[in-house]
Amino acid sequence: MDLTLATALVAFAGVFLISFMRGAFGGGFAIVGIPLLSTVMDPVTTGGLLAPLFIAMDLYALRYWQASTWSKPDLVLLVPALVIGIGCGYLLFRILDHRAIAIVMAAITLAFVGLWFLRGGEVTVQPRSKPKALAAGFTSGITTMVAHSGGPPLAMYLLPLGLSKELYAGTTSLFFTVGNATKLVPWLLLVQPEAQVWALMAICLLAIPAGVWLGWRLHGALDQRQVYRACYGLLIVTALKLFWDGVSGYL
Repeated sequence: MDLTLATALVAFAGVFLISFMRGAFGGGFAIVGIPLLSTVMDPVTTGGLLAPLFIAMDLYALRYWQASTWSKPDLVLLVPALVIGIGCGYLLFRILDHRAIAIVMAAITLAFVGLWFLRGGEVTVQPRSKPKALAAGFTSGITTMVAHSGGPPLAMYLLPLGLSKELYAGTTSLFFTVGNATKLVPWLLLVQPEAQVWALMAICLLAIPAGVWLGWRLHGALDQRQVYRACYGLLIVTALKLFWDGVSGYL
């Protein structure tokens, strides 16, 4: 990767967009900003760039998504499963077919959103399920490690619970704070960023405060229904991005 002005501007915009999504909807939709970054660097370099920046975003976002916005009964189940999933993802990183995982995850996500639309696009509250929580946390850990796509499994568990918009955002924010901190060292060991990537990280750090704050302001302006509709819409975008990553990888 050549550290040119164009590269710096595109990366800055991509990190700003990811930070904005972090502030508006908690964690889980970082993949929305990755296509922008992919125009100036390869996926592995992108992973190495974002791994430390995710930590900075998470820590800054906790300024807004504090303990009162965490759904603790869900996190007690989700977080341990997440850590185990990340460990498995690291061990299997060079063996698993990233393209196949992306396509399967995209298909499952689109089916989930499709069922929601068939039910009228309304939030129908479902009871908590320990097996579903453990499966969601574990799957999210693997997919976030392998394909930067831990958001869909978590969303598919949390959205049907009908949590308040603050609880949903705060819970996803803390979930991915733990996840990103856990996968930081494994990702840096796998990627080993060059000096230019570290310099680009320093530049992109400046985009985080404004991005998170503006996203948080948007969250406050939206009502419960609008936030949930936005989350389901973002799941479609995420699924399409994953599908394209998988298919283009084979092509």
